[in-house]
Amino acid sequence: MRIRMTVMAGLATVAGSLGLYPLYEKAGWFWAGLGAVLAAAGGGLLARRLRLPAPMNAVFGLAALLLYLDLVYAADLAWLVFVPSPESVGHLGDLAGEGWRAANRYAAPVPLLPGIAMLTATGIGLVAVMVDLLAVRLHRTAPAGLPLLAMYSVPAAVREDGAGWLAFGVGALGFLALLMADSREKVGGWGRTVTSRHRPREVPLAGTGPRPGEEPEPPATAALAASGRRIALGAVAVAVLLPAAVPGLHPRGVFGLDGGGGSGTRTVTTPDPLVSLKRELTRLDDSVVLTYRTDDPEGPDYLRLYALDRFDGDRWTYSPLKSSSKDRIVFGRTLPPPPGLSIGRVHKVTTTVHVRPEVRNMTFLPVPYAPTSVSIRGDWRVHPSSLMVYSLHDAAGGRSYTVESLRADPTAGQLAAAGGYPADIVAHYTAVPKNIPQEVRKLAERVTAGSATALTQAVRLQRWFTTTGGFSYDLSAPAPQKGSDLVDFLLHSKHGYCEQYAASMALMARILGIPSRVAMGYTPGSEVRPGEWVVRSRDAHAWPELYFQGTGWVRFEPTPSGAAGQGTAVAPAYSRPAVSAGGGSDSSSAQAPDSSAPGGEAAASPSAGARHRDDQAPGSTSAAQDTEDDGFTATPWMAGALLTLMLLGVPMALRAYTRRRRWAALTPPPPPVPGAPPRPGPARRRAAPPDPAGAAHAAWREMRADALDHGLEWRASDSPRAAARRLGELLDLDGASARALTRIARAEELARYSRSRSPEPVERLRADVKTVREAFAASVGRRARWRARLLPPSTMAQTRAALRTASDRALDVTARLNALPGRLARPRRR
Repeated sequence: MRIRMTVMAGLATVAGSLGLYPLYEKAGWFWAGLGAVLAAAGGGLLARRLRLPAPMNAVFGLAALLLYLDLVYAADLAWLVFVPSPESVGHLGDLAGEGWRAANRYAAPVPLLPGIAMLTATGIGLVAVMVDLLAVRLHRTAPAGLPLLAMYSVPAAVREDGAGWLAFGVGALGFLALLMADSREKVGGWGRTVTSRHRPREVPLAGTGPRPGEEPEPPATAALAASGRRIALGAVAVAVLLPAAVPGLHPRGVFGLDGGGGSGTRTVTTPDPLVSLKRELTRLDDSVVLTYRTDDPEGPDYLRLYALDRFDGDRWTYSPLKSSSKDRIVFGRTLPPPPGLSIGRVHKVTTTVHVRPEVRNMTFLPVPYAPTSVSIRGDWRVHPSSLMVYSLHDAAGGRSYTVESLRADPTAGQLAAAGGYPADIVAHYTAVPKNIPQEVRKLAERVTAGSATALTQAVRLQRWFTTTGGFSYDLSAPAPQKGSDLVDFLLHSKHGYCEQYAASMALMARILGIPSRVAMGYTPGSEVRPGEWVVRSRDAHAWPELYFQGTGWVRFEPTPSGAAGQGTAVAPAYSRPAVSAGGGSDSSSAQAPDSSAPGGEAAASPSAGARHRDDQAPGSTSAAQDTEDDGFTATPWMAGALLTLMLLGVPMALRAYTRRRRWAALTPPPPPVPGAPPRPGPARRRAAPPDPAGAAHAAWREMRADALDHGLEWRASDSPRAAARRLGELLDLDGASARALTRIARAEELARYSRSRSPEPVERLRADVKTVREAFAASVGRRARWRARLLPPSTMAQTRAALRTASDRALDVTARLNALPGRLARPRRR
């Protein structure tokens, strides 16, 4: 039956399931999974008790798992509460379907709905069945790690940060414990093991055997088990600590250093903002997300959640947010000013928002751009450059808050007359990866050919997407996962929804030299009564924002609107001037950004791409065209280099400490000061003169360590005189060094073999050791000298000896503890 292995297989599965914790809001999933593991283990144990073939082990485990699911999730429809019936099985199927749809609708961590909990219990139970079959029934413990590893792959694929190091360590230790338990059973079948160190057991007298009813002693496997535990702990420690120490492998840098450049900073990590966009757009229920009231006389603007400023060649994301206490929103405090907004018509807007309690995991607030103050309870913060409002701990579901914002209403002439861009805006928001195909670059230039201003380029891009480019709005199109998907959307398929339109226009704007980013949030929604609006899940939207100096970030709308597109999307007025559809100069219009409009001088100036290149600092053009490296910081690399230097300096520091401690124990104390109070007891004990034998031994050990550090052969069987003669012949020492070596050897010889004291004082021996050390260094190459200084082999040997001693002591204690139950259970002899 292998009861011990059954228990260990169940514990390993439970430990491995801890890696799933980032996927759920509450901890109820763990108890559901624990019950599934117990059921699977019980089914496998019953199959082995009945001595059935190996395939029946899995059948019994699956049957027990089905009984458990019936008992927990369909007890009202099952026969005798837990026996499956057609109704209960159908209910489990429906529940699984609901759980699957809910898992695809929510981003992790998901709410623990009954369907999700049942799917989790089923998945963990299936892993338990596989582990029990492989490790317990088939004696294939190593392959049993594959289903355990599968549980870690789920959070790694869903969440950027994956499972934490603690959950990984617990799961790894569980699997290693399963391996050791299996090995112990196999070794136990061989009989008594031969180990290097174990406590001697009681030897029976000749001719005697075990008494009736007395069990024979089990094989002495304590030594092997202790060695396995040491190896396992070391392997887990290396697997957990090494990635954390390598810059770039850990999401927060070296041991959590985020390189924020200040105390109290944290890197904010959230799921990919675009992951749930299509789920919201395709929800069948089209549920209400929030309601709001606004006093904007021109009608409400979009509510923005995210500003995605980085394009890595595949997807748009936002730069890591370095959160600190100074970013916390305090009632009455004004938020940072919106970047670039200094001219044009601006009016204040007050918006009161109520997010429905059913909304989960909304850690970024939907607010109209540009917010100047937010009144909300909880720990909420603002990102100064993008004005995104977010929280590290709280969520917006069920909350009401008030937002004061500034709404810019620029005219086409003001945007056309915008000056050159600041160098930091150019470097950050015009970065384009080098792997963008030339076809896309030529397409952007062809669509905007003849444009005199950046506004004209943006308007022609928008019109090309909505009118002249032959695009159609299609929610069935797959979400873009890599750069080739956007290229296919632009050049071939031309079918997509708002994510493709916004991402493509922002990319083409950057190719043309216009700073751009992708915003995500909600369109204004629908007005249900005067001044009150409702935003539903299908109002989720993505749109591009382009930067114009003096006005800041302004939105454009390349996604088709109305019945044939995003129903509530609206193009702003400044993006609809009269421009010619093809090449050539702009048509004249009072609103058109041409030479006749206000700001005609700017309209006659070179194109926006050429204009901003003249304004940036020398050398910044190439930086803007390369892949963005704005998030690079030298702090993690400096910390990693410092840590490496510290680790390399440990052997050298330990060698210096050992030398100093060895001689400090032999240094005579200073003479007492007349009239001074007597020293405490330990000082009086040190007041005795140093032992000459101890001084000789210390000098000999120091010389031996120096010889080993410099790579010289040292024979433990040599007497002091033989060792000194061999070193003298090997190194061809000068007179002073040879005399120093002779004095050290003679002192050690007298200390070992004679009762007479060494005539050499401590200071003389110490100086002799230094002389011999210098002779050793002069006799070897540069590489050996540096190794003796930085990585002295004597220190490594000392460390190995200390670890061996500690290991032997731990082995001895382990053997005592393992033998204690047998001794307590053994009847006393009369």
